[in-house]
Amino acid sequence: MDISTDQEEEADVPQRSSLFARFGARPLWQRIVLIVIGVLLLPYFFIVVYLLPFIHPVSTLMIGDAVTLQGYDRRWVPLDKIAPVLVKSVMVSEDGQFCFHGGVDWGEMLVLVEETLGGKSTRGGSTIPMQTVKNLFLWNSRSFVRKTLELPLAVSASAVWSKRRMMEIYLNVAEWGPGIYGIEAAARYHFKVPASKLTARQAALLAVSLPNPIDRVASKPGRGLSQLASLIQRRARNADAYIKCLYD
Repeated sequence: MDISTDQEEEADVPQRSSLFARFGARPLWQRIVLIVIGVLLLPYFFIVVYLLPFIHPVSTLMIGDAVTLQGYDRRWVPLDKIAPVLVKSVMVSEDGQFCFHGGVDWGEMLVLVEETLGGKSTRGGSTIPMQTVKNLFLWNSRSFVRKTLELPLAVSASAVWSKRRMMEIYLNVAEWGPGIYGIEAAARYHFKVPASKLTARQAALLAVSLPNPIDRVASKPGRGLSQLASLIQRRARNADAYIKCLYD
């Protein structure tokens, strides 16, 4: 039995070597194309892996902070340990149709395209799934290339993950300040409370700071941010119908 196993292992070595040899024998442009295809497909593999509830994904910004030795604070919490008022505030602020679309709000996207073609300045137009895959797999700066990669990733993640898993990942990888990632670290950093104890006001301030968490400091809001938070706080009071996909 031992001899047979050794022989099988020895037989595998030439096969693996042969694969590498065939790859190395290809023209340089073919090797580059294959590597690029592999890199582009890798996020789809991780989308399936992230189905597992015990896997706690990290964002590209977290990886960047770790690589540059800056460090970061992220404390993963399940969705049930996050105050529902925070979830409602984030949804009405960032993606009011979260429960009703499949990753991309195509109606909103069409409006943005028309505004762009008309020379108007546009909002980001990103849904929560789009922001989530951007945080996990892409980069922050706006570009046509990033948006082109983002759309199919958002649709794929929405097809594979439940709405609860999508929201849980989003709230645990979103940036809320320099080196502050995820709602638990954000709640403790800005308001000295766990995510489960956030008030409606604190939740609204955290929600409206999401588009630019470096300049918009939830714990030190200016007049404009305070007014925007008040608007989101009012909308969140009547947003129960918008979160049924998460709590029913």
